[in-house]
Amino acid sequence: MPKPESPSRAERPFVKAVHQKARRKLKARQTRKAIWYGLGLFGMVGWSVAIPAMLGIALGIWIDRHSSSPYSWTLMLLAVGVLLGCWNAWYWVSKEQPHD
Repeated sequence: MPKPESPSRAERPFVKAVHQKARRKLKARQTRKAIWYGLGLFGMVGWSVAIPAMLGIALGIWIDRHSSSPYSWTLMLLAVGVLLGCWNAWYWVSKEQPHD
């Protein structure tokens, strides 16, 4: 494999400037991705838990209004919704993590 030519004296400042800009751009991309990735993951976890919990509450309220029961379906289905939401969030977070 042939050795690449080294830049001439006149080209060295230009090559150095290009390398510095490329390094800064790569660093900025990594930082921006980490911020947006974190915010997106935070939102995804929140919605993954909130939606099943709200659906459980809505269904529980409907059951409590239409049937007479000594148990509170609203509270039971809230707990089920939160548990399902936590499992769902755990699934997505574990899927999004890079594997070594």
